[in-house]
Amino acid sequence: MSSPEPSPTEDETILFEGRPALLPNALSYLWTALTLGLFALYRYYVTSGLHYKVTTRRIVVETGVLSKKLEQVDLYRIADYAVERPFGQRLVGTGNILFETLDKSDSHLSLREIQTDVVALYEAVRKATEIDRKARGVRLFEG
Repeated sequence: MSSPEPSPTEDETILFEGRPALLPNALSYLWTALTLGLFALYRYYVTSGLHYKVTTRRIVVETGVLSKKLEQVDLYRIADYAVERPFGQRLVGTGNILFETLDKSDSHLSLREIQTDVVALYEAVRKATEIDRKARGVRLFEG
């Protein structure tokens, strides 16, 4: 008798959970000062409609303020990763992680302007992806 497939929450650890940074780069601080805080209000509205959750099994992106859209990609479906840290973002400690996935509906997924050590998160996701692939018996072939 085979055991049931584990649910997505079993053995799942949260690696990152949060929203994009309110002021993600040095230029946004300048715009906030020049507009007497109005730019920060605009950014608050934009960032309140985005929520990221990265676990050891999946990446979940929730968008929308009034109407919500939930997009999920299992880690074993990630084909490639990239880290972007433009100079203005490096000054304030934010960065971007870009994923190329095998998902037919959306082959590109990005976590933009997150305020965390993006290189450490990239490494943790990369390691979790390999572990998830081995656990599921999945191999990627480049063609």
